[in-house]
Amino acid sequence: MRLRIVFYFIAIVINSASGKVFNIPLDPSGNITLHWLPDYPDEKVSFEIHFRTESPRQWLALGFSNYGEITPADYCLYWVDWKGNPHLTDTWSDESGKIHEDDLQNCANFKIANHGEIIKFSFSRKFDTCDEEDYLIEDGTTHVVWAVGEGPLYRVNGLNIATGKNGFQRTQLLKALLPEPDFPADARALHFTSDRAKVPADETTYWCTIHLLPKALQEKKHHVLQFGAAIQDGNEPLVHHMELFHCELPAKQKVPSYQGPCFAKDKPPILEHCKRVLSAWAMGAQPFDYPQEAGLPIGGPDFNPYVMLEVHYNNPELKSDWVDSSGIKILVTPTLRPLDAGVMELGLEYIDKMAIPPMQPSFTLSGYCISECTAVSLQQDGIVIFASQLHTHLTGTRVETRHIRDGRELPLLNQDRHYSTHFQEIRKLKRPVRVLPGDALITTCYYNTKDRKNITLGGFSISDEMCVNYVHYYPKSRLEVCKSAISYESLWDYFRFMRDWDGQSKIEPQGAISKNYGSIRWTPARANVLHQMYLESPLSMQCNQSNGERFPGEWENSPLTNILYPLPPKPRPACETG
Repeated sequence: MRLRIVFYFIAIVINSASGKVFNIPLDPSGNITLHWLPDYPDEKVSFEIHFRTESPRQWLALGFSNYGEITPADYCLYWVDWKGNPHLTDTWSDESGKIHEDDLQNCANFKIANHGEIIKFSFSRKFDTCDEEDYLIEDGTTHVVWAVGEGPLYRVNGLNIATGKNGFQRTQLLKALLPEPDFPADARALHFTSDRAKVPADETTYWCTIHLLPKALQEKKHHVLQFGAAIQDGNEPLVHHMELFHCELPAKQKVPSYQGPCFAKDKPPILEHCKRVLSAWAMGAQPFDYPQEAGLPIGGPDFNPYVMLEVHYNNPELKSDWVDSSGIKILVTPTLRPLDAGVMELGLEYIDKMAIPPMQPSFTLSGYCISECTAVSLQQDGIVIFASQLHTHLTGTRVETRHIRDGRELPLLNQDRHYSTHFQEIRKLKRPVRVLPGDALITTCYYNTKDRKNITLGGFSISDEMCVNYVHYYPKSRLEVCKSAISYESLWDYFRFMRDWDGQSKIEPQGAISKNYGSIRWTPARANVLHQMYLESPLSMQCNQSNGERFPGEWENSPLTNILYPLPPKPRPACETG
């Protein structure tokens, strides 16, 4: 009877709105798998766990924490009592790992089936249970934690969750429930990969490879319908992120063959024209599909047929024997969709003007796409953003992009309150966002540098920092980069102040920026001064076209975006009504 119950539950999930159940393995051996489906009308998630047990009375705790901490965390604890009866209890663990039964039981609709060595049990959880001991399930990355130990148990109180096997997995629980893509019969896959690249024994390498498009794409414009990673087996830890760029040159201009470091001195200068982003992938991302009304344009007689693959290799162990042929796979069709799509970069410049002091639990930096830029670059009807990829390096913990129109803040474009650089996806927005000329977009990143003793600078290295939102949109516009940094004038004023009034005598007011930041003896007070300077100083704007040129206008010392009416806190109606 129990077996029939759990299979009936699965049928309900599969026949629900999306027709799809998401799943991930939780442990390295594959003994625990998590299946789930969000229910947005009822604001709950239905879970099912498949658990291959070593003994029939093992307990399994499944839960959530902010960044993968086993303790403290919120758990739904499956356990078997001394009489052999199964239970599922809503619990939480304290800092020491000790389990406490929750006063409010929110692990609901428990069902179970035993099938040999495999136990299958299901339950549901509200996104927001209004219980302070429960994790709030929200948009962005969720760190799913688990622990397994030996039973039986008489009661759960007092069990120490840290004594058993444990671990965590990152995922996005609240995925967009979108229909499966419909690809035409003439769609075909193209691979753009490195060719047995010998990766240097350096922590960070950007490796570039020039590719010539197939003849069919040289003759006729196509649309990209999907792109994803083609990672060489065994090299998954090495490949951090990748981008495929178009060489914005005359159609008949030839580009010399090249494979090697992207910043090599002997790299052909003409490769500086290979800047137009066609696709981007970062660690953890799944294949990305374009909406049915749009495709990314590629090819045609007026389109230069050369593209450049850029692969960021992260090699912290400085191994010298990595050989890689990874890259990006795209699905293309000559059957064009109604609209052309594009990719735009929002956030901060990759430059050392923006820096994060050491020993900071939560330091913020914001990059602006100001009203003046969108006003001169977007068409009258604006653009529709349908997906977003948030990106920082190792110290980033939270990222969000705010949307401002006429001084009024609109709903967030995208946010991840538990961001991890080890799980970066291009995420479809649940509701596309229209951005009009004159709108502003502010991307803010939160950083934790408590374990760092020196300043962290903006830059390309994995040990440097970034703050970027790659937004995917249609129809395609001329605006490709809308990013900012503090103005040079404000930065020189800051360095003069720190030297003349705060006794930082090693500062050279117009010397090397990185050296000046590194010479400051950082304290909490000095970190606050820097943060306040960033919040108040005018901007140096990148309002750039795909050819790298700025739109006409004066972009140095641009004013900050003024938010007259901030977005109010998100209401919790279920909690307010009790």
